[in-house]
Amino acid sequence: MSDPLAQVIELLRPQTVFSKGITAAGHWAVEYTEFGRPAFAAMTMGRCRLSVEGEKPVTVEAGDFVLLPATPRFGMSSLNPGPLRRIDARTDPAKHEVRHGRQDGPPEMRQFGGWFTFAAPDAALLVTLLPRMIHLRGVPRLTQLVHMLGEEAARDDAGRDLILARLVEILLIEALRAAPEGAAAPGLLRGLSDPRIASALRSLHGDITRTWTVPDLAATAGMSRSAFFERFTRLVGRRPMEYLTTWRMAVARDLLRQGSLALDEVAARVGYGSASTFSTAFSRHTGQPPGRYAKAVLAEG
Repeated sequence: MSDPLAQVIELLRPQTVFSKGITAAGHWAVEYTEFGRPAFAAMTMGRCRLSVEGEKPVTVEAGDFVLLPATPRFGMSSLNPGPLRRIDARTDPAKHEVRHGRQDGPPEMRQFGGWFTFAAPDAALLVTLLPRMIHLRGVPRLTQLVHMLGEEAARDDAGRDLILARLVEILLIEALRAAPEGAAAPGLLRGLSDPRIASALRSLHGDITRTWTVPDLAATAGMSRSAFFERFTRLVGRRPMEYLTTWRMAVARDLLRQGSLALDEVAARVGYGSASTFSTAFSRHTGQPPGRYAKAVLAEG
């Protein structure tokens, strides 16, 4: 059986890790502008208040892990906040050690985290299939992975980038599969938490060349067409055929970036009977024909 979550993470191609230590003491509060890149943090001492745009504020304690796949505007503070300091996340100088609040004396809160990038051309679209925020408690493996990332990021040895990419892939999958069932907003994770919808998703991901229909997918889920359509749309946040097209186009863009396949072969691999049919669908989905897209990618180097 295919693993849709692993396929999405693999296609996102996470890379380029920046890590830092964050400490704080006294009364403090910071607010970061929208960053866009995926960010993570493991709390190793103390606690703080985390407010992510569009989500309910949470208290993050020692042993907790937080993942923000797209990092919208967010704020952190002591439980009794001090004066708010606003930070532009895109222009703030990258530092490997950050201190909030009182600058002298021992820290009362310590966390280790950072951010990475997704190399996939469809990253923004694929990220919408994931939760906006994941807050986990009692998963020591994630804290260990964050520290391993930090240690590897600080090195300059052969194979560093490959190891970092693999560690980030593992971190993402561990965090996503540890997320509580039902806690995620509509998206791939929510769909996979439902056994019947998960069966349809695995079938779809396992054979995207098949001429799928809603009745076909409903049959794999053991449901009526109408019940399946309603449940899939509610949990995944997209209609079944819309989701299928999104995934096919993400795979197609990845194949086009590789530049080793003829257009009709790319079309066949993503379930289209001809290059012309595929070109029409690709142009409608991305705003440009596949040939122009491929040339633009080659020009980027």
